[in-house]
Amino acid sequence: MDHYGTLGLRGDATKEEIKEAFRRSALDHHPDRHAQSSEDVKKRAAVMFRQASEAYEVLVDDRKRADYDLSRLRGRGRRGWSGGGSPAATPGYGGYGYGSGGGDGYTRRPSGVGVSGFDAKYMYRIITSRGFLISLVFASLLLGGAVVSERGVDILWKMNNSGKSFEDAMKTIEKANSQKENC
Repeated sequence: MDHYGTLGLRGDATKEEIKEAFRRSALDHHPDRHAQSSEDVKKRAAVMFRQASEAYEVLVDDRKRADYDLSRLRGRGRRGWSGGGSPAATPGYGGYGYGSGGGDGYTRRPSGVGVSGFDAKYMYRIITSRGFLISLVFASLLLGGAVVSERGVDILWKMNNSGKSFEDAMKTIEKANSQKENC
C-alpha cells in the first residue's frame, strides 16, 4: 500500500499537509457517514478509512515515516518499481518495502543490506534511538563518577600527605615497619 497515494500526497508532504489530507479522507470515508448506505459501500468506506488511518499513523510519526520512506527507496531499486501505483501491488513484493517476511511490517533492519555492508541511515536510527541514548547517558554517568572518585582520592591523598608521593609514603611505612621489628 502506498501511504502517500492513499492520502493523495507527494513524498515531501509536511505534517500539516498530512493531517489535512487525513482529515479530508476521514470525513469522506468514516463508517458513521455511510451508515445508511448499502453493505458494499459500507465495506468499501471502512476499508478506505482503515487505510487512511494506517497511512496517517505511519506518515505523521517521524521514525515510522523515515522507515517507510527508506523501504520505498529500497523497494524501487530491488523490484524496479517505477512509482506508478502502489509498491504493494507489484508482483512478488512483500508490501511496505520490507520484503515478504510477514510480521507487522516494521522490521528493525530493512532487507537488502548485506552483513559486510555499512548502512549509514540504519546506524543513525540506532544511534538516535531512545534506548541507545539512555544507555549512553548511563555509561557517561558511570565514567564521570569514576573520574570524580579518582580525583577525590588524589585530593585526599595530597591533603593528608603533603609533599609526599605514594612511593615516598610506602618507603616511610616500610622503614617504620623495619624499625618495629628491630625493637
